[in-house]
Formats: sequence, C-alpha cells, structure tokens
Amino acid sequence: MTGSLCMSRSIMAPPVAVSPLIKTARWSALLIGMLYGKQRFDHLKPIAEEERRVEEAEKKLREEQERIYKQLSEASSDTILK
Repeated sequence: MTGSLCMSRSIMAPPVAVSPLIKTARWSALLIGMLYGKQRFDHLKPIAEEERRVEEAEKKLREEQERIYKQLSEASSDTILK
C-alpha cells in the first residue's frame, strides 16, 4: 500500500510558486471582504433587533387576542350546554 502512495506522489506535479502579486491580491481581497462583512453586519444588526422587538410585541398582542377569544368561546359554550 505504501508503494501505491509513493507512485501517486511521483505522478503529481510539484507545487508552482505563486506570484507575490497574486498572493497580495488574495490577502487584500480576504481583508476587504472581512471589513465589508463587519460593516454590513454592524449596519444590519440594529435593523434585525428592531424587527425582533416588533415581532415580540405582535406575538404578545396575538397571544392576548387568542386568550380573549378562548375565554369568550368557553363562556359561550357554557351557555349552550346549560
């Protein structure tokens, strides 16, 4: 089995030296992408917090309406059974 590993390594071409310009461009793109992502996250975070706050308020209102509906339906069903 080790013989097949050695053969597969000999078939592969040696690594190519990457140009410093390409390396710099890659690192620059990575850093710019990270900075953009941080900026975008900071922009979207307050919007998402506001949406969550509004959604929570709507959920409380909806639960209150469901509770009232349930109480009214139970009250009306009590009168039907009597």
